[in-house]
Amino acid sequence: MIPYLNTPFDYVAGLLGASTDELKLIFCFLISYPLAGILKRLPDERPVLKNVYNISIAIFFCIGLFDLWGGLATLAVDAVATYLIAAYVQGPYMPWIGFVWLMGHMSGSHIYRHMENNPSAADITGAQMVLVMKLSAFCWNVWDGKQKQSDLTDAQKERMLTELPAPLDYAGFVAFFPSLMAGPAFDYVDYHRWLNTSMFDLPPGTDPLKAPATRKKRRIPRSATPAMFKMATGLGWILLFLQMSKYHNTSVILSDYFPKYNFFWRVYHLHMLSFVTRMKYYGVWSLTEGSCILSGIGYKGFDPITGKPNWDRLTNIKPAGVELAQNSHAYLGNWNINTNHWLRNYIYLRVTPKGKKPGFRASMATFVTSAFWHGFEPGYYMAFVLASFIQNVAKNFRRLLRPFFLAADGKKATQYKPYYDVLTWLVTQLAFSFTTAPFILLSIHDSMLAWARVYFYCVIGVTICSIFLVTPGKTYLQKQIKARSSKPELRRNESQEGLQGATLGVPSEPGQEFDEMVDEIIVEVKKRRVSGKGPEGPELRKKVEEMLLQKRDEGRDKEQ
Repeated sequence: MIPYLNTPFDYVAGLLGASTDELKLIFCFLISYPLAGILKRLPDERPVLKNVYNISIAIFFCIGLFDLWGGLATLAVDAVATYLIAAYVQGPYMPWIGFVWLMGHMSGSHIYRHMENNPSAADITGAQMVLVMKLSAFCWNVWDGKQKQSDLTDAQKERMLTELPAPLDYAGFVAFFPSLMAGPAFDYVDYHRWLNTSMFDLPPGTDPLKAPATRKKRRIPRSATPAMFKMATGLGWILLFLQMSKYHNTSVILSDYFPKYNFFWRVYHLHMLSFVTRMKYYGVWSLTEGSCILSGIGYKGFDPITGKPNWDRLTNIKPAGVELAQNSHAYLGNWNINTNHWLRNYIYLRVTPKGKKPGFRASMATFVTSAFWHGFEPGYYMAFVLASFIQNVAKNFRRLLRPFFLAADGKKATQYKPYYDVLTWLVTQLAFSFTTAPFILLSIHDSMLAWARVYFYCVIGVTICSIFLVTPGKTYLQKQIKARSSKPELRRNESQEGLQGATLGVPSEPGQEFDEMVDEIIVEVKKRRVSGKGPEGPELRKKVEEMLLQKRDEGRDKEQ
């Protein structure tokens, strides 16, 4: 660490009541802006200089600011090991070997952080979580480059690597400092195209006069205005968090006087705890996205008519999308967007055999990966499990209720539609405020205490709704919808729906996925049956379901 660097941070931390490391992390995000401005101004024809600059700033952050010698070594070991795996391991298991190595190494960091039990202290786990996404995707990109193009999707063709990058280019990708500590993650091909400036090529036939404005001979369009807007937005969220967290924090929810409030006031405080906690993430991710925009890597093309550039390539959060969400899919889909992309493209779709629709295995693999990636705190798993059932209930009730607030053609809204919108917004927000409480409180004791103090309202609501979905009431509503609809009956596009994946690892329909698991087991039983004799059809399915439920009950008994 640079001598005496902590002195001003200690002083300001004492005034604000924050920790020194938290202030240094915000400083790290802010200083990334002038440093990214310098990076953008390095000559386009000097990629080596850009790589060396990235690596130097990353080392300064880890060592000069935070004294994370062990953390820097952790990132270096991950990067070197992954490069060697991609270079020397042959065969289809190469990406999975890289994935298991990265997740296993990161799990050790999670365990160490849990043992330290100092949430306000800076460590390397956050940066390592981002790196796991980048490097596991890198392995798959290398593997795709060795396959027949006819076997790849368009997205895989776009991101495949037909040859390993030069070590210095790879190191620059790993150490890209604007997103080092908190993301966003991106694939190597994005870094490569930014490095050689092919990212800024004009599409064929484009009028050069319509291209975004640049300075002098630089190819990267001007990006100071959108970057400064992101910085101002991020700082605004951070300031709001610092002010409001004094009144809405975990100590209020867990205090002895909290149960003395009336029920609605307690629900309000639980919601505000979730909202204020989200402010911190809104601020951090807005700040890091802004520095990425300033460096140029956030560029995503431009409008050929107006010439206005799009800087949304690395958008990781859409606060309005989360806060105004009227259903679980919108809520989860607008949160941690790049992690959603990683889980979908490099887990959900990769565990599915070629030619088959993703099913139980894909959803379960995505769920487990997302949970392990976040860490081992029990609260994470409580939140994920409940969220999966919320997702299932929300999807089914949207299909059963929304048509009654639309005209017979299914397009025009009735006069009652605004009431439906307000109700679904309120239910969605309060459901996820309840669900995310364990994500904040982390321990089982504190999470259950917080839930009990609001009478488990979300668990009870989800249970009642889930029971309704297996009663004749569901069939009745479906018949009513069919009777009032003037549209021809259309089947859902299963190919597209199946490819959407489990948002943030949360399964969309746990009941359906249980059925798919049973189907897969039945197929395996039939394949492995030697004598050819045994139960068939409904009898076989019943036996498999009974076996699975018995195993589940045995597991619960052992836990108790």
